Amino acid sequence: MQWRGRRQSSNVEDRRGMRVSRGAGIGGAGLLLILLLALFLGQDPLSLLQQIPSVEVPTETIGSGPVQESAVESEQREFVSVVLADTEDVWNGLFQREGRAYEEPALVLFRDAVDSGCGFAQAAVGPFYCPMNRKLYLDLAFFDDLAQRFGAPGDFAQAYVIAHEVGHHVQTLLGISEAVRAEQQRRGQADANALSVRLELQADCLAGVWASHANQSRILEPGDVEEGLRAASAIGDDRLQRQTQGTVVPESFTHGSSAQRVEWFQRGLAGGDTDDCDTFQAR
Repeated sequence: MQWRGRRQSSNVEDRRGMRVSRGAGIGGAGLLLILLLALFLGQDPLSLLQQIPSVEVPTETIGSGPVQESAVESEQREFVSVVLADTEDVWNGLFQREGRAYEEPALVLFRDAVDSGCGFAQAAVGPFYCPMNRKLYLDLAFFDDLAQRFGAPGDFAQAYVIAHEVGHHVQTLLGISEAVRAEQQRRGQADANALSVRLELQADCLAGVWASHANQSRILEPGDVEEGLRAASAIGDDRLQRQTQGTVVPESFTHGSSAQRVEWFQRGLAGGDTDDCDTFQAR
């Protein structure tokens, strides 16, 4: 990708200097407060304590000084910022064409774990989008996993991952995500999974829409599309299930098969039109 020297987004939050730990239960100060409250109300402290559920409380320890990063991490940070900026340019233009205003999401960089708007999350979950605060979350170490564990190296493979999460943001702005979640609550597990697959495949298609416009702005180079296709194939449910459990259970898919993910990314890429991304009406 020809990304160096291009505009960087101002919507990147760097939390890599923060360390997040997850604790559970009630601390000593909380116990003392409960004891005093019980004495004041004339109740049995044990009875009052049993009425209060144990709550897991994320605790952040903020590191002092600037974020320490290697030369590779510095380049990755700049790359992520450029890709996010390009998605902003594309989606601002597409939304404006439809008479809408595009709300640019923030992208949060973290290490190991993060306290997100959707709760505590560890880096093992991979990059994700939180509709509660409309932010993307990314541990740059995932790019190493993408290349080594999933066999999908290359800068455009990394850009595809970011564009897919931005696709979820677009779905949130259009009200699609909320409608799907509401429908999932009325369905059984198998149907809920099927809806999740359609939502994820649509995000793949929207990533392809971005890639189509990025290609028009000459940010892509020969071989980039192939990198994106390898990434889409590498994280298909069937391939991941085969690697982790040795068998494939289509009824448990939540993101779609490798072939489906590649197909819908290609659909968005081919036309660059969101109208081509209606996975909910497709067979």
